Amino acid sequence: MIERVEVSVFTTTAWTAVDPHGHRHPSAEHEVREAVLEITDSDGVVGRVQAHPDQLRPAVLESIVKPVLLGADPWDRELLWRKMARKQRGSHGRFTDRALGYVDTALWDLVGKRAGLPVWKLIGGARSRVPAYASTMCGDEIPGGLSTPGDYAEFAKQLVERGYRAIKLHTWMPPVPGAPSVRADIAACEAVREAVGPSVALMLDANHWYSRTEALELGRALEDLDYYWFEEPMEEASISSYRWLSEQLSVPVIGPEVAWGKHLSRAEWVTSGACDILRAGPTDVGGISPTLKALHLAEAFNMDCEIHGDGSASLAVLGGTDNGRWYERGLLHPHHDFDRVPPHRLAIADPLDDEGFVTMPAAPGLGDEFDVEHIRQHTVERW
Repeated sequence: MIERVEVSVFTTTAWTAVDPHGHRHPSAEHEVREAVLEITDSDGVVGRVQAHPDQLRPAVLESIVKPVLLGADPWDRELLWRKMARKQRGSHGRFTDRALGYVDTALWDLVGKRAGLPVWKLIGGARSRVPAYASTMCGDEIPGGLSTPGDYAEFAKQLVERGYRAIKLHTWMPPVPGAPSVRADIAACEAVREAVGPSVALMLDANHWYSRTEALELGRALEDLDYYWFEEPMEEASISSYRWLSEQLSVPVIGPEVAWGKHLSRAEWVTSGACDILRAGPTDVGGISPTLKALHLAEAFNMDCEIHGDGSASLAVLGGTDNGRWYERGLLHPHHDFDRVPPHRLAIADPLDDEGFVTMPAAPGLGDEFDVEHIRQHTVERW
């Protein structure tokens, strides 16, 4: 039975920062606050997941999460997930899908450790390694960074040399002056295709607020460049806009990434013809449990479902199923050492081999290697 649910906020070191519009870029090393959610059972087994401090605030934990979990059997993950999801309606937006996802993911980590098995094995054990695509940061104004189409081309060549056989571009977005620009996006996509040749799969995650006509112009350029998919060029609340776009393009349209509604909204995207490849991820749809529902939904329609975001939870659902082709590794940048281990971890979750694959963890649970002692010593708040 579950005996304790606890969030610890701790200080650690980061070398990236988020701009005013929410996009991540390289930065000088600086101190940040992170959080870890721990769910402990009566035998002392701990399910653990890194979380954003603002998502699981004390009031959310006390009024929504703990009343459902305390005294419950952690193996009843579907029952617990449904109870928490139904509490969202009365939470007036306080209990987000992301917060729900943290709790669900920690429960999967807990039961994996109790069973002595990796979560990807519990889910289904479909494969032990998966090819990764390099997912770049957004464009910037950093010299030698991602400030020009030539920068993107040079970085793409470095990524291929590293072992990647697929690359996804995030191009320029506000607050970069002049962004967004369809012409600039096309120039970057052309430069990268010319740099890496025809054998590397390329994807574009475009500005989220292009108009229909802008998205169509950009999509037709991607068709000519033989891109693998086209992601989030418009506001995702408008499903009809995506159906309109998908009907006119041969390059596959993938989505939704951030649309509210868990696996239920993904079903609407599939049945309305708004996408050619479905998109879901544990941090987007409320955890591992609903992500699996989205994966199997797509499978039933002979569609791929690509997992959004990196980390151990994404790896778990990819290892347990086989209708997502790629693992998203990033965000990457010429001036950022993605493989550097932060102080609160003992190892990164997704080391890349020379063939461009990530191997599933062998340890029970999700396989994250946290430096628990470092977290304890640097904890500044706990609830």
